[in-house]
Formats: sequence, structure tokens, C-alpha cells
Amino acid sequence: MTEVAKESIEHLPPGQLRIESLDIEAQGIAHLPDGKVVFVEGALPFELVSANIHRKKNSFEKGVVTAIHRESSQRVQPGCPHFGLHTGACGGCKMQHLHVAAQVAVKQRVLEDNLWHLGKVKPQTLLRPIEGPAWGYRYRARLSVRFVRKKGEVLVGFHERKSAYVADMRECKVLPAHVSALLLPLRALIGAMDARETCPQIELACGDSVTALLLRHLEPLSVGDTDKLRAFAAEHSGVQWWLQSKGPQTVCLLDPATESAPAPAQLCYALPEFGISMPFKPTDFTQVNPHINRVLVGRALRLLDARAQERVIDWFCGLGNFTLPLATQAGEVLGIEGSAALVQRSQDNFETNQSARQGLAPLCPTRFVARDLFEMTPEMLKQDGCAQKWLVDPPREGAFALFQALADLCAQPPGAWTPPQRIVYVSCNPATLARDAGLLVHAAAYRCSFAGVVNMFPHTAHVESIAVFDRA
Repeated sequence: MTEVAKESIEHLPPGQLRIESLDIEAQGIAHLPDGKVVFVEGALPFELVSANIHRKKNSFEKGVVTAIHRESSQRVQPGCPHFGLHTGACGGCKMQHLHVAAQVAVKQRVLEDNLWHLGKVKPQTLLRPIEGPAWGYRYRARLSVRFVRKKGEVLVGFHERKSAYVADMRECKVLPAHVSALLLPLRALIGAMDARETCPQIELACGDSVTALLLRHLEPLSVGDTDKLRAFAAEHSGVQWWLQSKGPQTVCLLDPATESAPAPAQLCYALPEFGISMPFKPTDFTQVNPHINRVLVGRALRLLDARAQERVIDWFCGLGNFTLPLATQAGEVLGIEGSAALVQRSQDNFETNQSARQGLAPLCPTRFVARDLFEMTPEMLKQDGCAQKWLVDPPREGAFALFQALADLCAQPPGAWTPPQRIVYVSCNPATLARDAGLLVHAAAYRCSFAGVVNMFPHTAHVESIAVFDRA
């Protein structure tokens, strides 16, 4: 803390705190005169606040704002009536009280700080943040269901802030409007079912024309209950019910009421820029925000700049969200994922799109293989062959084993295997991105050419980002 900051703290009225910055959990950060850090929920940078301190440790304290004596210019009225610090407030969002542009700036700073402090890496160029709609963006969600016996009613929604209880949500501004409008009808539906006490969760997955509701049920459903589900789907256009009684292998689409009923529409999303349609199941991993995903895929491929004569490897390829668009540009694509079943799904998606490309150029030769990407070795890396470009899109754990194998090969004398000239890394965790970036830059002779944030989850503390590494 600087001498100027210390002096400003010392001149504050008793009991007031000057908020200096915001952490990634959307807590205001202040200091006491002795330098001790105080984290204040509900406070924003440059505000003067009073707080109720509820936790004290040797190195920090935590509290909740009780009064704002000088308000930040970036403070806004939350868009959702269920957001706040009060008891029972929904815990799905953390930053609705902060202007969306300021939220993005906070996330950009988190990315830069992580890259430097954890990886000792500074990107040569900061990319303009990828942004999109701030409301109605959440096309995937896990909604808890709870029958409250004392009230005699069912709650459907996210958990309360810092609580195991389900928030009493009557609308949700981050869900699509048509899904938000289903919250109260869903409460009434579950409340009328025999299984109202044994259905703990509804998984939501919206496609371009289908809204899939996956009901987890702990006991077999009665005929009356399945009839109620079918009637609900018939009443609400585009809704499909899926059921899950145990593990993922039990997921199935609720069959139509009669054999003469039309075949259900397919759950899928489109990537129009590339003429690609991606079928998926409600339990598959797909991006929560399809608006941002379309922009992200386009930017990632432009940054990768795959040419018709180049081979590209898409590590952690999933269902082919990047692999299939890459197949419209590169000369050859290899998609690698950890699950053999997922590899088969990716291959099926590729073949479906290849067959459907009437009037469009065919996709380039593309294949998919299964690898344990968290146990990569230099020998395994050689086995998959050389590629001029890599696209890497790992889970939160990052891709350390993959890049360690790459660094080990780069340290060996030149041979038949050559490292990729460019790597585009799409990350959902700035800490593991920074760790992996440090390995690429300091052990594998790459430079970080570009980096920037992707505001995939507005109003939350989640930071998605994209970085580009070029062989030095």
C-alpha cells in the first residue's frame, strides 16, 4: 500500500472504508490503517462505505456493506428483483450492481494479473473483449427443485446466496425470456405431481428451436406424472421433457403420447458463419451463451488462420464446436478428446454435417481419436503427428500435461517432429491459463502474441479468455 493510500485511509471518518478495487468474487477491497485487507460484499471501487464485519482473520477481514457514503459512478440498479445481499437473495449472479462495461474491465484486469503474477507473461497485444447481450443469455442452467412442506409449495431456481436453500424465484433476467416465463408454471406442475418430493433438479438446455428440460427423478414416475409432463410440453411450444433416473446413461427423451405424434425436433445450435449445425443432448457440454460462442468460434479461427494446406489439431475437441468449423478452412483436422464415447459423437456430428453441405464446399479430411489428455507424454504427442496449428480448449484444470510434453519435445535436438507455429488457447480459468502460458513462454520458446477476455457469463465472476502463442 502506498504512502498516499495510507494517508487517505487515516483521514477517513471512524468506521468508514475506502474501496480501492474489486476482486473476482465481486467483493470490494479496502485496507485498514495498519494495512490489513478488508473484503466487503456489495461495495464497489472508489466508494466510501460502512460495513458489518462478520469474519476476522490475522491477515484479512470480511464484511457486508451496510451504508454507502459516496457512491461509485459505475453502480447501477440491478436488473433482477431477486438480486441483492438480503436473506433469500438469489446467488446466481454477483455483479448486477456494477455496470456491464466495468464488469468486463474487472475481468480483463484479472486476466492480466494472473498472466503476470502466475506465469510472468505479458501479451504483446490485448484483444478487444468479446461481449454480447447482458440479459437473457443463459441457454444452459441447472435449476434446483425443492418441495417446501411447511409452505406447501414447490420452488424452482438457483440457490440462495451462500445457502443450500432454493431461492424463491418468480423470474430470472439472465435466462431467456421464454424460460423465465416457465418458472412459475414449472412450480405448479411439480407441485401437482406424485413425485414432487423426489425430483431434485431440472437441467435446462436451449437449442435454436427446442427447449429441453431434463427432469432428474429419484423414484419411477407414475403414469399420471408422465401424462402431466406431456401436457405441459404440449401447452408450451418447443418444450421437450427428458428424464434421468440415475446416471448419465439413463437419460432419455420422454416418448410422445401416441405413436402417430410427429417426431420430436432435434436439439441443436447453428454456427451460420461456417454452415455448421451442432446436435447435442441436454447433458452434453455446450457453451452456456450461444451468442458469445458464435463470436468466439469466429475469432478463434481468424486468429488461428488455418490455411488449406495446413494440418490442425483441436485438443479437447468436445462435440466439435471448433473442429467442424476448422474443417471448412484447413487441409486436415484431427480432433482429440478424452472419452471414446464423445469421440464417436464428434465423428457422427462431422458425418451429419458433411452429408448436409449441399451447395457448400465439403469439409476437409477430419478424424477423431481418444487420448487421456491429462497424462500426455512426448511419445504420445509424436504419435499424433505434426501440425502447423493447434487449438486448445481445456476444462478448468487446463492443459499442463499437454504443454509439458510439448516443452520436453522442444528441448530435444531438432528431428522429424516439429512443434506448431501457432497455438490458440481458449480458457475458462485464468489461473490455469496463466500457469500454462508460463510453461509455453519460458520452457517451450513461445511468445504470447494476443490475449483478451470473453464475457461469456455477464453479472457473474466467471472469466473466459482467449490467448495466442507463436513460436519465437
